[in-house]
Parts: sequence; C-alpha cells; structure tokens
Amino acid sequence: MSYLENSTKVTTFILLGLTDIPELQVPLFVTFSLIYLITLIGNLGIIVLIWLDFRLHTPMYIFLSHLSLADCVYSSAVTPKVMVGFLTGDKVISYGGCVAQMFFFVAFASVDCFLLAVMAFDRHAAVCKPLHYTTTMTTSVCARMVIACYSWGLFESAIHTGFTFSLPYCANVVHHFFCDIPPILALSCSDIYVNEIVLFILASFNVFFALIVILTSYAFIFIAILRMHSAEGRKKAFSTCASHLTAVTIFYGTVIFMYLQPSSSHSMDNDQMASVFYTTIVPMLNPVVYSLRNKEVHNAFKKVVEKMNTLLNS
Repeated sequence: MSYLENSTKVTTFILLGLTDIPELQVPLFVTFSLIYLITLIGNLGIIVLIWLDFRLHTPMYIFLSHLSLADCVYSSAVTPKVMVGFLTGDKVISYGGCVAQMFFFVAFASVDCFLLAVMAFDRHAAVCKPLHYTTTMTTSVCARMVIACYSWGLFESAIHTGFTFSLPYCANVVHHFFCDIPPILALSCSDIYVNEIVLFILASFNVFFALIVILTSYAFIFIAILRMHSAEGRKKAFSTCASHLTAVTIFYGTVIFMYLQPSSSHSMDNDQMASVFYTTIVPMLNPVVYSLRNKEVHNAFKKVVEKMNTLLNS
C-alpha cells in the first residue's frame, strides 16, 4: 500500500509546545514551574497528612489520598517535559518517551476519573445513609473500589497506547505540548478509523459511567440536604457539593471537549488550551477543593506543625 511505502521509521517526536514566541518562554516556564510546585506540595502534603493522622484513615480520606497520588503521577508525566521545552528549547521526545508519557498520562487520568465517581458515591453513603455508612463502606469495599480504579486505568491505557503506536507514521511533528492520543493519531499515514472508534467508545464509557454515578449520587444528596432542618447544615453541605461539582465540571468538560468530538471538529489550538486545564490546573486545584477547606485536614496540619516545632525546640 502507498502509505506503507511512504512511511519511515519514526524514532523521535517533536513537540511544538504552546507557543514559539521567545519572549513568552521564560514567563511560561515560571508559571508552569509554580503550578507544578503547588501541585506536588499540595497533593503530596495531603498524602502525608492522611498517612500520619489515624483519624483521617476513613474511606473519604483514603480515596482522597489516591486521588492526590493520581494527580501527581499524571501531572508529572506531562509538566516537567513542558518546562524543559520552555527553558532549553528542546522539544524532542524519544519514541519510547512518547509511549511512556501517553501510557502514564492516560492511565492515571482514567484513575482520577473513576476516583471522582467513587468519592461521590462515598459522600452519598455518608449523607443519605449515615447509620449504615460503616457497614457499607468497609475497608474491604474501599480497597476493591480503589483496585478497580487502578486496574481499569492501566488496562484502558494499555489498549490506547498499544493501538496508537501500532500504526505507521509518516511525520513526527506533534501539534501539541505532550504525547496525547488525538495529535499522535493525526500523524499516522494509515487509516485511523478503528483507533478513533476505540478512543470514542472507551472515553465515552469513562465519562458517562462516572458522570452517571456522580450525578445520581448528588441527586440523592441534594434531596437529603433539602430535608435537613438546620439551615447552617444545608449551607455547609451545599458549599461542599458546589466545590466538588466545580472540579468535576472542569475535569469532565475538558475531557468531553477533547475526546468526544469527531476528528473533523478538532482544533489543535483549542485542544491545547483544554489540555492545559486538566493536565496542570485540575491537579493543582484538587487539594484546595477537596481538603484544604476541610477542618479535619486543617487540624491534622496544625498538629503536624506543632510536633515539628516541638522536635526542633527540644
């Protein structure tokens, strides 16, 4: 076939990045560095706090610690390479590096997707059936939910990565700032119809299954909140729900925009802007949305600081 005759063995890819304007490279490097630093400090800090404080060893915080871990991994799969590109101008990524970047990004973004749904179900169990919460969300149930999230994320990523890099490529210039599926598929000189169908089906399953769980859980939560007699309790619960749904909207909105539209409707510039949100902004915001406004986490943080001060002064 002609496309096979014209194809060459691609050993590296060139990531065009967000912009070629020299004056913007340093400001963007500083901006992405700060965002990444906040992401790591926030998420790793949450993991450490939950690990150190036994009072936080509950389903809600266990799920939160895994959400923070997933945020760290999939952000780290993308952001450091982007920062290097801004600082040194080196936009080349090896074939193997591109495969690894796509695998870890897709895997842990999918884990993130399903953990958001699991956390919504956990809140439903806590708010709507508080008397049965401890028997519903047992340690074994929580462990199976977490294992299922990781298993599906790794399995799905293996399918996407395997299908994507089994294709022949006639070009290696990626119109994106990391090795995401749509811009890599755009470089193939073979028919990508099957790949697009697989991508659409799996992405649709991820998004709609998780959204069904989230929206159903919150529908019951809202009903339970409206039945509360305490105005202060309702206000607090609504505030918590609004923060969670804001993060869910940002995450799922950008995923839908990126992956659930036909290839003819894709604009690489728009896709890049959407990708910035869920690769850098969402992982940075999750600690704020889910925990830094939480009194239990605040108290745990204060106790850790007090212990450190005591050790330093002793």
